[in-house]
Parts: sequence; C-alpha cells; structure tokens
Amino acid sequence: MAKHIQAIRGMHDVLPGVAPAWRRLEERLCALSRAYGYEEMRMPLVEKTELFVRTIGEVTDIVEKEMYTFEDLGGDSLSLRPEGTASCVRACLEHGLLHNQTQRLWYLGPMFRHERPQKGRYRQFHQWGVEAYGFAGPDIDAELILMSARLWRLLGIDGLKLQLNTLGTPVARAAYREALVTHLEAHRDQLDADSLRRLESNPLRVLDSKNPALQEVIAAAPSLMNYLDEESATHFAELRALLDDAGVAYELNPRLVRGLDYYGKTVFEWQTDRLGAQATVLAGGRYDRLIEQLGGAPTPAIGFALGVERVLALLGEDEDGTRDAPHVYLIVAGAAAEREGRRLAEALRDELPGLRLCQHCGGGSFKAQFRRADRSGATAAIILGDDELAQGRVSVKFLREERAQADVPRAELARFLANILLDGGLAPA
Repeated sequence: MAKHIQAIRGMHDVLPGVAPAWRRLEERLCALSRAYGYEEMRMPLVEKTELFVRTIGEVTDIVEKEMYTFEDLGGDSLSLRPEGTASCVRACLEHGLLHNQTQRLWYLGPMFRHERPQKGRYRQFHQWGVEAYGFAGPDIDAELILMSARLWRLLGIDGLKLQLNTLGTPVARAAYREALVTHLEAHRDQLDADSLRRLESNPLRVLDSKNPALQEVIAAAPSLMNYLDEESATHFAELRALLDDAGVAYELNPRLVRGLDYYGKTVFEWQTDRLGAQATVLAGGRYDRLIEQLGGAPTPAIGFALGVERVLALLGEDEDGTRDAPHVYLIVAGAAAEREGRRLAEALRDELPGLRLCQHCGGGSFKAQFRRADRSGATAAIILGDDELAQGRVSVKFLREERAQADVPRAELARFLANILLDGGLAPA
C-alpha cells in the first residue's frame, strides 16, 4: 500500500478544531482596521522575483536563502511572497493609488520563507499587514503604534514590550555607517561569516545578528542616536512625545534595525518572552524611500506586520479544539419526510440567518441518526417523521441539557429555535 502524501515541512493544515480560533482573530483584525479607517487590499501570492530583490535587498537572508523562487513556463523568475509590503506598494503604483492622495490599507494572508521550522516560525506563515502612504509626520507613526496597543487590550494579551528606535535619514545613516564599519573592522577577527559578508554590503545588519559570540562586539558599537541629523532627531522626539502623552510605555533599543533594507527613521517591535526564540509578535517602521525605489514619486510610508500564528499561540488558541458545532441537527425518517426535511432545512436557513443546521444524510435508523446528532455537538435535534409530517409539526429533542422533548407546530418552529438559541444571537428574519 502506497504511503500517503504529507504536508510540506513547515506548512500546516488548519483543522476544524482550530479554524474557529483563526476566524475569530481574523474578524477582530478586520474590525480594528476598519475602526481606524483602513481599507482592505488583496495581492497575489506570486510576484516577480525582481520586486523583492529591489525592495528587501539582494544581500538579505530572505532573498539569498529563504525565498521560494522558480522559473515559470515563460522563462520569468517568480517568487512566493515572503512579506506583504513590497506587494502592496507594487499594487498601489500599478493602479495609481498614490498619485496626489493618501492611503490607509491593510491585508491578511499567507507569506512564504524557507526557514528552519520551529515554534512560532513556519515556512508558510500568516500576517496581518497595515500600511499608510502619504503621511510624513510622526502622528501616523503614533497611530500605528496605538492601533497595535489597542489590539493587545482587545485580545486580553499582556506582558508585551514595545521596543522603539530610529534609523534616521539616509544622511544620518551614511555618517553612522562610517563609524560602525570602523568599529567592526577593529574586531574583524571576531566576526562570523554572515557578519563579514554584511560588513561589505550592509553593516547595519550586523547589529541584528543573533550570534551569542558577537553580542559583546555589538554592545560596544557606536550608537546611531549620536549621529542623527536634525530632521530625524526632531521626528523621533515628536513621536516619543505623542506616545508619552497617550500613555504607551516603550523601551529605547538603539540596536533595533529590523531585517529589511528599506526601513528608515522609526522602527518598532512588540516582543514577548513567552514564545521561546521567536520574541517578535508585531513589527514595523518607516520606509519613505521604497516607493521611489520602485519607480513612483517620493512618498512617505510606514507600516507593520503581525504574525497570526504567534498571536494565536499567545492566546492559547493555536490548539483550541473549539469546533463550529451546528445549532440543530435535522433527523428524518421516511421518503416523504426526507423530501419535506430538505425543504424545511432551506426554509429555516432563510428564516434564521446565522442558523447552523446540519441535515442528516446517508440513511440509517433513528438510533443511528441520534448518535450522529449527539456527536455533531448540536444543541438540539429536530425530528421529522411521517407522523409529524401528517400533523404539520416537528419534535425538538434537547441534546445538551435535561429538558422535556417539545412538540412544535411547523409555523412556530423558527421563533421557537430563536428563543432557545438566543445566546447564539439568532432572531427570525
């Protein structure tokens, strides 16, 4: 017997016992986005590889090691998207959404990176992304951070810490880069292979190294804060004042550089110590030069992305086990009752929008149908046999509590079900 095919390592099925937790979180993310005036975007899963090379950076780990890249039948190099910002910017430019206008946008969906799978890090993972275009001041930076802080309150997640830094303007970074390279060159014999490679291409990325052997060298490196020009220093000071005024606690982290080349000025991360090595739950920052880099007019921009799997793990709902049980299970007996049962089921779905009604299929005795009804998790079973059909009535048997079986006229069934299922928010249409 052939061995059954399994899912690709690092890519997981979301089973019925877990899917409701995903949907609850997704609905909250959608509602929060709309509450702040952000509109939904949906982009393709596959983009031209050049898009990510030009935006993320050719010498980043993502482009060099982690992207799922392939050549299509037409000879074009395509990649599964490893993040959403580049795709969102590409879509906005392609459809003229940034011409003399501002945009507040959000998206939700899978991203792909060929990383070593571990808890909180997968090869297919899901992100909620929020992007704002055309806003130059620190007020929009504060809005995104306040939105993320509100999310933690809505979800009841505590213990997250906000890390905050500024990468300054390109002028400030150029001066800092020179000082950093001087420092790193003085410790060249202590650098690992990745850091030596980054030293030539993007030395700020060395500060992002997780190699324990390099932490002493990184800690002794000069601080970018000492090289900020007036523009970036003023922007950062005003952002901090806005967060202080709103009562949002944060920690200054001069070593926070983020993993993507397009960031500048504000960068931030919400971190936890409850997910092992994967400390970052939500992260983002400014990328004011990215749109121009892709051929658009100079446009200020900022955004963040949240890891859906990591939030579900913090909520304890990544293995929730709560299924979408039907409210009622329809049991029928007899050919005439079966035909009428299908009409009854459709009519009840019309009369009670939101009703979860499962009609028995596959035949079987009353006893077998009741077993199936009980296993479904339904609150009650509707019983329709030849006698009930002849009398224009149905029987309702409660499956989760000790209550007498009810005999209900067909015309009153929708209201009766609404009354017993009010906790589910049902009401007759």
